[in-house]
Amino acid sequence: MMARRKISLGELAERVDITPANLSILKTGKARAVRFSTLEAICRELDCQPGDIIEYRKE
Repeated sequence: MMARRKISLGELAERVDITPANLSILKTGKARAVRFSTLEAICRELDCQPGDIIEYRKE
């Protein structure tokens, strides 16, 4: 989604007001949780729905 919107990780992190390191953890799927406010901010900046950027994986 970031590539479609032509936005870098650093730029998105700045717009969402989280560190690039934390956004990277979210991006790589290594996060154990995400705040709804963070998810909302990401979706607002990328003009997308949560289902466009997250998926459920049975582990």
